[in-house]
Amino acid sequence: MEESVVKQERAVRTRALVLRAGAEVIAARGYEGATIAEILAHAGVTKGAMYFHFPSKQALAEAVIEEQTSISAVPRTMSRLQDAIDLSQRVARSLQHDPLLQAGTRIAVETGFSEEPLVPYGHWTEMFRSLFTAAKEANELLPTVDPKETAEMFVASYLGVQLFSQAATNRADLPRRVEGLWRHLLPGIAVPGVLGWIRPQGTEERAEETFDDMHEDVASPT
Repeated sequence: MEESVVKQERAVRTRALVLRAGAEVIAARGYEGATIAEILAHAGVTKGAMYFHFPSKQALAEAVIEEQTSISAVPRTMSRLQDAIDLSQRVARSLQHDPLLQAGTRIAVETGFSEEPLVPYGHWTEMFRSLFTAAKEANELLPTVDPKETAEMFVASYLGVQLFSQAATNRADLPRRVEGLWRHLLPGIAVPGVLGWIRPQGTEERAEETFDDMHEDVASPT
């Protein structure tokens, strides 16, 4: 029994090691540029060990996408609109250093026009749709706002903003650009009374949270 537990723990560690190494190589080289040989060398494992968990580079990429979209909810505060902003800013800060998020973005962009795209857009759109729906129910959004349409527009705009930031400053200015995105969006969706206190730069009390914090189980936003 003890030997079985040790093997299981070793397998879990190996999978995490390969996943992390794959994300780091893909983040640096791109999905098409990353090779199995480079990922193996970076992880320091054998081909057999990798293929036990990920039978192909695509399977590894799918695991990266799943890992970086494994957030089921975000912390609830008095404002679901501010929660949406805070989430977007936390992701922006994590995109500056988290290889899983960086790799997920490169995979999504590079496979977006392929026959079998690997994209996390549906997950992110649903998350923001839920937040916008709750914000509308709390009378934070204008009656004319369609949460689903707004979520789709925001996620599409966010993708463009982060790609522009990547090209311009290697994402060094991404939080500022996300703040700018919200400043342009908020007047068109938020009720006038909200605009006076909402913070497009995010709230200071969440400024130190990392992407890992977002994987904790919390109450559902809806």
